[in-house]
Amino acid sequence: DPEWLALNEVVIDRGNAPFLGMLDIYVDDQLITTAQADGIIIATPTGSTAYSLAAGGPLIAPSNPAILLTPICPHSLSFRPTVLPDSVVVRAQLPAQSRQSSAQVSFDGKFPQKLYPGDCVVVSASHWPMPGVCAVDQHADWFNSIRGKLLWNVRQMQGTEE
Repeated sequence: DPEWLALNEVVIDRGNAPFLGMLDIYVDDQLITTAQADGIIIATPTGSTAYSLAAGGPLIAPSNPAILLTPICPHSLSFRPTVLPDSVVVRAQLPAQSRQSSAQVSFDGKFPQKLYPGDCVVVSASHWPMPGVCAVDQHADWFNSIRGKLLWNVRQMQGTEE
């Protein structure tokens, strides 16, 4: 089986299918849900500021050892983004009884691969985490970055009428 590395996220989506995708999601070999959605994003804390954030996921500071599951346009309003410890193994499987004939997986938006009913994608945190370079300290740098790049909690004050 091929192995891929991703810094930000692994995305499994419905590809060209005209209807909702269906994915069985396992955490440490325990089925936690069958997702009916356009797809699912399995993100790192670094990836929490990318596609996952745009899909409604939370911001996670890179110092938190976590794996983030963010549904893409889920069919259920109660299917919310979930933060897991990075010690778990996440497996997403296209069920054999799925209506869709295929799905697609990509790694940091690259290397798209087709998935067929019965195929699965296994995601785990690396044993060798990517170190970051900080100008001040990891927390101050992260907050400065999300404020500067994402305008996090930046309020534009209106001027007075003249």
